[in-house]
Amino acid sequence: MTAFVTQRRHDRSRHGGLRDEPDARGQAMEAELYARARELQQLNDQLRQAHAREHQVALSLQQAMLPAAVSDPRPDAAVRYLPAVGSLNVCGDWYELVDLSETRLAVAVGDVVGHGLSAAGVMGQLRSALSAAIQSIEEPARALEVLSRYSRSIDGALASTAVQVVIDKTQQTITYSCAGHLPPVLLQPDGTIELLDEATDPPLGIRMSGVPRPQARRSYAPGATLVLYTDGLVERRGEDIDDGLRRLTDSLLRHGRLAPEPLAEALLTDLGVADGAADDTALVVIRL
Repeated sequence: MTAFVTQRRHDRSRHGGLRDEPDARGQAMEAELYARARELQQLNDQLRQAHAREHQVALSLQQAMLPAAVSDPRPDAAVRYLPAVGSLNVCGDWYELVDLSETRLAVAVGDVVGHGLSAAGVMGQLRSALSAAIQSIEEPARALEVLSRYSRSIDGALASTAVQVVIDKTQQTITYSCAGHLPPVLLQPDGTIELLDEATDPPLGIRMSGVPRPQARRSYAPGATLVLYTDGLVERRGEDIDDGLRRLTDSLLRHGRLAPEPLAEALLTDLGVADGAADDTALVVIRL
């Protein structure tokens, strides 16, 4: 009898131990998974902080390379650059205004493919190169051709877009050429509005060599308004680009009598990007 009881106790102890072993393994696995999750969370936080630092550096670099909007204010022009919101990426949108003479003004807007520090660096190189080219050549199509050849030597510059305009205040003409960029918008004092899309070519660096870039000229009446912009102003995911262009032209018709500064603010508000958008936005408003 004593031997039987002892055997039963031994059996219970043995089976109880078997039941405890899976519980112990489960607890150990749970602890290991928790530790791994903590490590991944810490790594994710470090990556997010590093990305945020790169974003701030890229944004500071990009803004430093853009012309100052307030250091030399122009009563006939307003410029805006709005970085993307809801994203750590900084794109390569840019603008440039260059006085070629007392009566000739060159205006350009461009958009670099890519994000972050590399895009900001490419933007600075392309903006500077086009500024130098248009001051030497003073013909938009030829200046863009020079820029296109130069872009082939820069990593990350391929397929960037740009539009170059030269305004002649004496002849009251706008001469322009586009490299894959959205067309400038011209509002005449009588309310006539027009997309300047007669000189559009592929983006920088990807067109056929030996074929001249197109260039067009349009006359304007004193008091007209010219608007140049990047796709962040008008492009929305899942929507046709024509809808965005229609919103822009409608807004310009409503507010076209405003001076350039309040007009720029009205355009940004009407198109829903006054507080930023999913993409960078560059905008130039010129009163002719």
